[in-house]
Amino acid sequence: MSDDRFDLPRLAPDPIPAIHPVPEYAVEGQRAEWYADMKSVFQVPWMGVVTMAYAHYPTFFEVLWQGTRELARSRPFVETFLGLRAFVEAEIAALDPPPIIRRLVDHGYGAREIDGIREVNEVFSHGNFPYTVMSTIARLLVEGGEMTASGEAPPFEGRHAPDVRVPFLLMEAHHADEPSRAVYEDVKAVLRLPFVNTDYRAFARWPSYWAMAWGDLRQVAGGAAHEAICQAYHDRVLAAVASELPNVGGITSAAVREAAAADAPLDEVVEMCRLFQWLLPGLVCNVAYLRAQLLTD
Repeated sequence: MSDDRFDLPRLAPDPIPAIHPVPEYAVEGQRAEWYADMKSVFQVPWMGVVTMAYAHYPTFFEVLWQGTRELARSRPFVETFLGLRAFVEAEIAALDPPPIIRRLVDHGYGAREIDGIREVNEVFSHGNFPYTVMSTIARLLVEGGEMTASGEAPPFEGRHAPDVRVPFLLMEAHHADEPSRAVYEDVKAVLRLPFVNTDYRAFARWPSYWAMAWGDLRQVAGGAAHEAICQAYHDRVLAAVASELPNVGGITSAAVREAAAADAPLDEVVEMCRLFQWLLPGLVCNVAYLRAQLLTD
């Protein structure tokens, strides 16, 4: 195989493959322990749809997590995704997202409610980054690439997650009224997604806020400037995974591909990994856009 195979172009699957996320309430035994361990290592309060979709393929999920866990709890991993966050937020700020606080106040929102929206956003602004790094590792390895860097990975000591404790309430489509369901359908259509991400369902806990914020975001999502930032983020994550982050777990493409093929046709797992590795840069940029709206009046 030639090395250009592993450039991993930013690629929207067509058609969108079926995914089968295994929700937290449906796991037990070893998979429940892996879910709890991953949330603890990433310092996040939720399992991302991406890793719940990986868990549908238990052999694949086990090999991937056991081979990357030591890296994920390391200082290089944390410093990498914090640097990626700073890059994305600076690039998104240059798009001048329209401030939303004054509109929320005019709509009747109080300071406590606005702070609650900020805190939920901060949880995702932090947590989406380790998930996107993991999604790139998964796609790289399942498509035949390797993590080529060596070196030490001392553990990260302490807390890197935001010091907030927010109620993690999701507005599911079957909870929502017709206007909110219409927004969800618009999100899926504009973003070309088969589902509504956890982030958006959490923001929709405040339906009038989410409708207002999405109305702004949809004007730029998928446009040339927005896509350029997604592409630049994709490129930076790929470079970090393929040649910068030390492969301290010794995980190999052969092991990941063998594990995936033990659970399902290999192409099925490849298409699933491509889907998430494509959509997560857009999600990261969108949450950064929503965050920027909340920074000033």
